[in-house]
Formats: sequence, C-alpha cells, structure tokens
Amino acid sequence: MEQENLNEQTPLNGAVDSEAQDSAVENVTNEVSESVNEDSEELSGAEQENQVGEDDYSKYELQDLLVKLNQLINNHPVETIINAVEEIKSAFYKQYRNNYQEAREKFTEQGGAPENFKFADEHQEVTFKELYSQFRDKKAAYNQQLAAEREANQNKRLEIIENIKNLINNEESINKTFQEFHDLQQQWRDCGQASPNDMKKLWDSYNHVVEQFYDYVKINRELRDLDLKENLKAKTELCEKAEALTLEESVVEAFRSLQALHDKWREIGPVPNDQKEEIWDRFKAATTVINKKHQDFFEKQKDMQVQNLAQKTALCEQIEELINSNPEKPKDWDEKSEQILKIQELWRTIGYAPKKENSKIYQRFKNGCDLFFAKKREFYRGIKAEQKSNLQLKMELCEKAESLKDSTDWKSTTDAFINLQKRWKEIGQTSHKQSEQLWTRFRTACDYFFKAKAAHFSSVDESEVNNLNLKQELIEKVKNFEKGDNDKENLHRLMELQKEWGSIGHVPLSKKDAVQKAFREAIDAQFASMKLDASEREKANFKNKIESWSNPQSRGKLYSERNKIVNRMRELENEITLYENNIGFFSKSANSENLIRDINRKIERAKGHLAELRDKLRMLDDID
Repeated sequence: MEQENLNEQTPLNGAVDSEAQDSAVENVTNEVSESVNEDSEELSGAEQENQVGEDDYSKYELQDLLVKLNQLINNHPVETIINAVEEIKSAFYKQYRNNYQEAREKFTEQGGAPENFKFADEHQEVTFKELYSQFRDKKAAYNQQLAAEREANQNKRLEIIENIKNLINNEESINKTFQEFHDLQQQWRDCGQASPNDMKKLWDSYNHVVEQFYDYVKINRELRDLDLKENLKAKTELCEKAEALTLEESVVEAFRSLQALHDKWREIGPVPNDQKEEIWDRFKAATTVINKKHQDFFEKQKDMQVQNLAQKTALCEQIEELINSNPEKPKDWDEKSEQILKIQELWRTIGYAPKKENSKIYQRFKNGCDLFFAKKREFYRGIKAEQKSNLQLKMELCEKAESLKDSTDWKSTTDAFINLQKRWKEIGQTSHKQSEQLWTRFRTACDYFFKAKAAHFSSVDESEVNNLNLKQELIEKVKNFEKGDNDKENLHRLMELQKEWGSIGHVPLSKKDAVQKAFREAIDAQFASMKLDASEREKANFKNKIESWSNPQSRGKLYSERNKIVNRMRELENEITLYENNIGFFSKSANSENLIRDINRKIERAKGHLAELRDKLRMLDDID
C-alpha cells in the first residue's frame, strides 16, 4: 500500500521527458520506497492513541516540513510522532519531486542539456535524510526498549499466576489470603503489556487460576459476595461508557475506545451468576451498535472510492480530448497547458479510487499528461527554425538602426526609423531571452536618434521661450484652482487644463523636466484633495502622465506604454477564457460550488481590470 501511495505522488507535469530525468526520478522513488519498507511496523493501539495531533502537511513548503520534522524529533517521544513523521515524509517527497521536474523542465526549455542539470534544492533532501535517520535511530531504540519491557511484563505476569496458584494451598487466615489475592490482582492490572502473541495465553492461564482460587479456597461467603458486587459495579460502569460511545461522532474514535473498554472488561473478575448473562448482554449490545457503525463507515468509504474513480475517469477523458485537439499556435498550446495544470490540481483534490483500480487510473492519467507535453515539446522544436530566422532579421534591423542613429538628415532618417519600427513589429517571435536583448539594442539606437533630433530642434526654436511662459502661467492657474462642490465637475475642469497643457508646444530642453515636474505636482495635489474613487483617480493620474508625451520626441514612451497595455489586455482575455472553460469541468466534481464561486469572482475582477485598460488605451490613441 505504501508503494502505491508513493506512485500517486509522482509529479504529473510531463514538460521534460528524457532518460536522464526518468533515472533521477526513479532513484528518488527507490529511496523513499526502501525507507517506507524498513519503517512499516504496525503501531499498537496505545501508540496510535498517543500520536501527535494531525496536521495538513500538504500545505507546507519544503523548508517548513524540515523545520517541523526537526521539532517533532527533538521535542516529542518517538512513539508519539510515528504517524506525523510518515505523513511529513510523504508530503516532502511529493513536493520535492514536483519541484525537481519543474526545475528540470525549465532548464531544458531554456536550452540547457539534460545531463548538465543540477537541482538547486538537492540539499533539502540531504537534510531530510539526516533528520529521518535520527528518527529511525530513536525508533529502533524505542522498539528495543519496548521489546525488553514486554518480556519483563510477561515474566512478571507468569510470576503472578504462580503466586495465585500457591495461595490455593496456603494455610494462613482467610482474610490475609484474600488480601494477598487482591494484591496479586492489582499487580496484574498494573502490569504493562506483554508481546501481543503471548497475551491471550497469559489471560487464559490467569483466568484459570483465578477460577481455581474461587473454587478451592473456602472464602467467606459475605466477602466473596462483596467482591462479586464490586465487579458488577465496575462492569456496569463499562456498559454505561460503551453506551455513551454509541453517540460519539467519530466512528473510528468510538471503535478505538471500545477496544480499551474490552481490555478493562477482561481485567474485572466474575459477577454474581444470576446477573452474569444480563450484564454481558448489555455490554455486547452496545458493542454491536458500535461495530455496526464502524462497518457502515468503511462501506461508505468504499462507495466514495467508486465515486472518486468516476471523477478521475472523467478527468482522464478531458486530458485525452485535449491531446486530440492538436493546437497550431503557441498561444493555443499555452492555453491547453494551463487547462492541463488546472486538471492536475483538481486531480490532487480527489481521494483514492478502489485499490484494484487506483494504480490503473493513475497510470492512464499520467500517460495522458506525458503524451500531451511530449506533443507540446515536438511543436516547439518545429518553430525553433522560424525563431532562428526571426533572430537574424532582427539583428539586421539593429545593425541598420545603429548605422542611422548619428545621421542629421532629420526628415529622411525619421522616416527610415519609422519604417524600421514597422518592419520590427511584422517579424515573428524569437526566444524570450534574446527578444529582450535585441529589443533593448534596437530601442537604444532609436532613442539615441530621436533624442539628438529633439536636442537640435530645441536649440533653434525661439517659440519655446513663449511656450515656457505659457506653461508657467498654467502651473500657477492649477495651483490657485478654486474647486466647486461637485468633485466630478472639478475633475472635468482639471482635465481640460491638462488638455491645454498638452496643446502647448515645446519648452527649452533645459527647463523641460523642471516645468513638467511642477505641473505634475500641482495637478496631483488638486487630485489628492478631491473625494474621487480609486478608478477615477487612477485615470486622472494616467492622463496627467501621458499628456507630457504628446510631443514627437516622446513617441517612444507612448509606443512602449501602448505595447504594455495591449499585452496585459491579451493576458487578461486569456485568463477570462481559461476561467470560463474551467468552470465546465469543475462542475463535474462533487463539492465544487466554492471553487466555481471563486472562479466567477476572478472573472469579474479580470473584466473590471480589462475595462480600465481599454480606457487607458483610448487615452493613448487620442494623444497619438
């Protein structure tokens, strides 16, 4: 069973598929399996009851799991942390293998050779093994101590049985003999557990000599009757406790407590013969109810596993449908990949299928995921040649832009740069890393030329002095702006002042930054004093910012800002589409109402953000 559970934890993202990875993952699995097999000794009832409280370790990060494991080992008796340690081990290796495969996938997708991959978090596994070795050493010492204690308890119980036998032929006074008998009974109750294999034989011997004692020793009838009544009282209390357990909400806890009551029942001596059957029938009736609930509980567990199998089968069918969709664009592959990852997250929320089918359905699901990502890798291998060609074309445009950046033929060179920028947008994608580097190189050459052009014209344009005076007057006008009672009307009037600012031409280059800063500070101060909602203030601040980019020299900033907004809009549209698609298959899952409600909230937030971006895009287009 342990090995089956470990297989269930295998990461499902099949984005990297190589012999080297398979070997590494297999080594991790073998190590975990060996440690599980060596520590699979079943806990006794007392040990299970004394286990450290349960926690959901699947939500812990790797480092938190290591901290928790170290805390348990050093601050709790080993017999109380066995279950918790095994749960931490399962959660650790499940997360570790997921991180391993994701890191390796990212490494190979960025061009790294699989054999050169080095997992950065490998030290965490080393730390885990060291801590787990400490735990195993402590557990081995505990088991050795427990075995010695059980052997001592067995010898002590045998000695008690022999001492009771000796009382039968004791010629001392009956009161003293009976007191010695009670002392031996108490010693028997106080004696710890022997080996489970020997306990039944010990109990049989003990009950036999007790019966012999009552049969052969001539005990005072009143004394014997008193003892029988005390035993009846004790067994009546056990009946009441057993009947109370029939109302216990936790079926498993009730069953476990019932076993302890049965142990105590065996320890209590005989009751009066006329009440022997009655008290036993009462205790047995409560036992029957609890056992029936326990049996029904596990029957329901079986039914739930059948439902889990149906849900997992549906997820497998969805994976297989995505495999057969054969996307043709990177965007489509990314969308399908997101759907696969969402399905994998949903898979992890579903419990086990029936034992007979669990491994089969998991293998079907894993094979489907692996096949999808194998097809995705094949697709991206096919577009690498195209990206290489695009890289060459963009490098040529960079070289052309760098050859033109020092030109003083302002008109023709400006037209040439505009054509280069258009051609740049028409060329397809390159790899992400190279794309950023090339774009920075290309934009640097463009910015260099346009800054030189702006500096040239700023030195020869006499009207810039007049423009400076107009802008300074407008700054004072904003500072002395008198607001009315209607903040929306005030906002409209301020935005008209912004338009007026944008309509004024260039100022001397040496004054440009200072005067722009003064205007922004004045307009921002007016905005801050008005009771506007966050959305309106954001729009006003954005418009204030881009109004300063209305001159030709700032076209590069407008172009860059527009690209960022358009790219973010595409991302939001993709997110909305993915969320809407996911609602369909999430609705097939039991107890999914909260998840669907959360997705709908995310869709509404994304749509609101998308509307704000559309407003900003219209502002940019108006300036452009």
